[in-house]
Amino acid sequence: MANPILMRRARLHAGIALQAQAAGNDPLEIRKIRAFPLREPGSGRRYTLVKIETRGGLAGWGECGEFTRAEFAAARDAVVGTMASAYEIAWRKLGQARAIRAAVNMAQLDVLGKLSKAPVYQVLGGPTRFKARAIARLEGPAALDRAQTAGYKAFLVPAVPTEWRNQGKAYMNRIRNLMNMMRNAAGADSDFVLDAAGAFTPGDAQSVAAELESFHMLWFDEPCGVLNLGAIRKIAGENVTPLGFGRTVGDAQGFQNLLSEDAVDLLRPDLAVHGISQIRRIAAIAEVYYVAVAPYHNGGPVATAAALHLAASLPNFFIQQVPLPGAQSDIDMRRAIAGDAIEKVTGGFLALPTGPGFGITVNEQALTRYQEAA
Repeated sequence: MANPILMRRARLHAGIALQAQAAGNDPLEIRKIRAFPLREPGSGRRYTLVKIETRGGLAGWGECGEFTRAEFAAARDAVVGTMASAYEIAWRKLGQARAIRAAVNMAQLDVLGKLSKAPVYQVLGGPTRFKARAIARLEGPAALDRAQTAGYKAFLVPAVPTEWRNQGKAYMNRIRNLMNMMRNAAGADSDFVLDAAGAFTPGDAQSVAAELESFHMLWFDEPCGVLNLGAIRKIAGENVTPLGFGRTVGDAQGFQNLLSEDAVDLLRPDLAVHGISQIRRIAAIAEVYYVAVAPYHNGGPVATAAALHLAASLPNFFIQQVPLPGAQSDIDMRRAIAGDAIEKVTGGFLALPTGPGFGITVNEQALTRYQEAA
């Protein structure tokens, strides 16, 4: 029996090819690439929006972190004159511009969606869900009320800073008190993740995981570095608290190592590093190990839009981290760039965009304004 998802994808790509042939001037050929480095005025969060334009007048948007002039020049040389539909080839050609290739990958898929007049998740084979669960990282206990007011029901809590290596019982008590305080304030229907950002030693990570077993966290995020897989496997094997890793892993082999060592329960690839196509590859590998994926995202609203299309396309998607702006100036900036609908959370979930491409309209005048402010 034919796979309906593959059949739908084939029809979409056939439609793209027919439209290109009818136009007669290679409408998918990339003629220009531009970059807009931005900084949010309140938090100082930095990200770069990348725009590609085709000869057919289509424009696609993507997002990544900061990159150098040399990397941008390498990216321009690699993609200008190529077809936007060749996003897999472009990924390989951008080996000398790794910092920008996630944004180029997103922008190419945005173009394909616009040409086919379909959301990107349809170009990728159709949605596996119609909404995506959302989680917000709290910058301090005071942010909990703001996150709940914004519609979130799941929260990443930064771990209490450590003063030295190998913490004792007093530190474990501080961690437990923090999490109990958050649970009591949020209510029983809320979920939590402790975010250690890789700061603990394996010994401390083991102690914290054991201390919080009864708390039933969604997972323990980046409890330690990923260099010693044996130590991570020991933590995973001796505790029931799920472990999440991946925001610092730069290639597919690193994720494969975590999976093959049975050292991870949830993969956290960075959207601004891996883009949509690479995370789909990583997720396909993880699915074989019955491991879910929760992409790491600490950028702007264009990446949020890309994350939602990615979430819709992944059978083993778990939850999507979305930045929670603290300052009104940051909220205003994100809304000015991409509107206020894309990051609107209702009942703990984000709705999938329904328009062509990523389903957002980027305001270039706002980009110019905030680029100058940076």
